[in-house]
Formats: sequence, structure tokens, C-alpha cells
Amino acid sequence: MLKTFKIGGVHPPENKLSKDRKIEVLSIPSAVFIPVAQHIGAPSTPVVKKGDKVKVGQVIAQSSSFVSTNIHSSVSGTVKKVDFSADSSGYPKQGIFIDVEGDEWMEDIDRSETLVKDISVDGAEIVKKIQECGIVGLGGATFPTHVKLVPPKGMKAEVLLINGVECEPYLTSDHRLMLEKADEILVGIQLLMKAMNVDKAVIGIENNKPDAIQLLSEKCKSVAGVSVVALKVQYPQGGEKQLINAVTGREVPSGALPIAVGAVVSNVGTAFAVYEAIQKNKPLFERVVTVTGKGVSKPSNFLVRVGTATSELVAAAGGLPENTGKIISGGPMMGRAISSLDIPVTKGTSGILLMKEEESKREEIIACIRCSRCVSVCPMGLEPYLLMTLGEKQIYDRAESERVMDCIECGSCSYTCPSNRPLLDYIRFGKGKVGQIIRSRKK
Repeated sequence: MLKTFKIGGVHPPENKLSKDRKIEVLSIPSAVFIPVAQHIGAPSTPVVKKGDKVKVGQVIAQSSSFVSTNIHSSVSGTVKKVDFSADSSGYPKQGIFIDVEGDEWMEDIDRSETLVKDISVDGAEIVKKIQECGIVGLGGATFPTHVKLVPPKGMKAEVLLINGVECEPYLTSDHRLMLEKADEILVGIQLLMKAMNVDKAVIGIENNKPDAIQLLSEKCKSVAGVSVVALKVQYPQGGEKQLINAVTGREVPSGALPIAVGAVVSNVGTAFAVYEAIQKNKPLFERVVTVTGKGVSKPSNFLVRVGTATSELVAAAGGLPENTGKIISGGPMMGRAISSLDIPVTKGTSGILLMKEEESKREEIIACIRCSRCVSVCPMGLEPYLLMTLGEKQIYDRAESERVMDCIECGSCSYTCPSNRPLLDYIRFGKGKVGQIIRSRKK
């Protein structure tokens, strides 16, 4: 019997239109805008100014605290300005504008395709290198990876879980990476194990990717301590707490981190980035992005330089379909609509979804019929109908006591609601306000 998490979940249409499209290298744009806040934590501090010449892989913004990370140039050229422009949130964010000239890389980056399997590196050195190279979680959360590898005092990691689930409909970037870079991912996993000082790692993959399960299971036979677990297709199987529950049976307590149950979760894309950082001295300045949608003429998976405008990806996938109603950064469940094709690709951009007008239109909202579907599908055991009301009515103290901060924003509640109520919108709003209140208490 296939493993899965204990409570809730839905099964939206998978729509993996680009799963058979090999990763293509997107051509280098003529200009980029690289935001300095591409991770959870403090934004990085720019260390370049207008007129400076930069190379691919050069640090252009330095980490400003422990929960922060370096930002590197994805192109070579001249810094046009350090200024503000909208990112995927829609708000102006500070970043670095670079006019591209050639493609000159930092000399110490190994650009060869040769597989390197040197795992003799010291664990502390691995953590330091991951921090220097700006590695963050590439599953969407963008939490700085080096922070995960240094557990709080009194806690110890026992197992590394590698997230190859990719449960979000439409997205296939992780699937293609597993098929095309399996050896590199496995070396990255071994390096993460060494940094954590654990001897066990499990790769969780949903059962709708039998080719990836078979390939990695075969390759794991020659790698000590690493195994593959096939998981039931059930959204949001890729959520950290859901993956831990499915693979280990352990439940992360309310308000706690995975390390509380001895687990650290890392995405397959992150494992690949760790391989490139340690074995190739290559910082994280490019990633695989799925560009897809039912109206897209060429659904694709592209290797894209950070800072590239979304318009470049859409053009490479055949252009913007006439009946596009919404452009989503990410997938349809957890992704967010973007207002412009000028929005840049960042470390957290897993996909660009072009939704048809009829698909993206919100249905008329009607009164809650007390059916409790939202409660039955919530993977965190919350009461979404109540949390929506508390957010809408701005009753934040009650929202906090009803565990609004445990919401993982998966959207299962909104997806299943027969009354078309914007549950997640109001819960997300309430969660943001409660988060502000909690942070203000700590000051």
C-alpha cells in the first residue's frame, strides 16, 4: 500500500503537460533585474553600484544576517542601477538592474559536465559553502538551506527527507530534474547527509512519476543509506509536515519545525544546487522553470537565469495565448497571479502557468452551506470556514488561538468549497496580521 499523510488532502487534475519535455537552456536575456530578497529572512545588502562590471557567479548582494543568503549575478555585464521594481508579490522590491554583455563567468566555476563524487569534504565546510553560494529551498519556500543544517541547541537530525513529490498540478521541473540529473542529485544528497551528520536519507516521490521512482531506486542501490519511497498521489503530499508524516509516521507539533521530530526536508532541486555548489563551485543563479497551460503551444521546462523577465519564458514556450485570463507564478493551488510579464524569475520561481480565461474566472460567491468539506480536506486539521470568518472580521486573537499560523496555504479548502468562498484569501490575510502581532511581541 502506498504511503501518504494521515488527514485531509485533495486530488485535483494533474495536467502534467510538460512532463515529457526535456530541460532546455533558455537563451540569455539582454537585461535582468535581480531582487535582493529572494529568500525567507532578511534581504541581502547590495555590494555593487551603477557602472560596475560584473561576471556570472559574482556576489552582488551579501547576506545581512544568519537567516539570509548571498545573491549572485546570473549574467555578465554592467550594473545599470540599484533601484526598486515589482517582483511576483506585486510590490516594489530593491534589486540590481544589469545590462548584459557577453557571458563571462567567474574563473573558479567548473563548467564541465564531468560528474564529481568527492564527498570527503568536511561537514562544516559544506554548510559554509552552501551559505556562500546562496542555496535556498527550491520547492517554493526559499528558506536558506544552511539554516536548516544547523539545528537549534538540544535538537538533533536523524533523517534527511528529499522532496521529489511535486504534487502541485502542471509543474514538472522537479520531475525532469530527477530524470536528467539523478547522479548529481544523489551526490548532493550525500553531501547534505554529511553536513547533517546523519546516515539515512529517503527520497519521496509520488506514484505518478514511475520513471523517476524506477531510475532513482536503481541508482540508490549503490548509495549507502539512501532509499526511495513511492507515495500516493494526494495533494499536498509535498508539504514538509505531510511528507514527514507520510514517510516516517511522525507528526510535527503545532508551531514546531521538522527538526522537532528529527527530520530535515530538502527539495530535489536544492540537492542538485548543493552538488553544483560543492563540486563545481557554482552559486545558485539559475534554476529549472516549467512554463505551461492548456492554451500554451509548447509547454516546456527551461533552465533559466535568475532575473530573466517572465516575458522571455512565455515567448520561448510559443507566446501568450489570446485567451489568457491569468498568469500564475507557481502552480494553480499555491501560486500567485502576477500583474505583468516584466516580473523576474527568482530562486523561488518553480513555474509560470498561463490559465485560460474560463479557467481563471472566479465563480459567484454564495453563503457557506456548513457542509464541512473544507474541514475534511485540511491537511493541518484546521477549520478553514472559521479562520476565514475571523480574518474577514479581523478577530486576530481568536484566529491565533485557532492555530491560523499552522495553515500551510495549500488551497485545498478553497478548491473543494461548493460555495466558491475565498477561504484561503482571508486566511492568508489573517495569518499575515497574526504574524505581525506575534513578531511585535518579541521586540
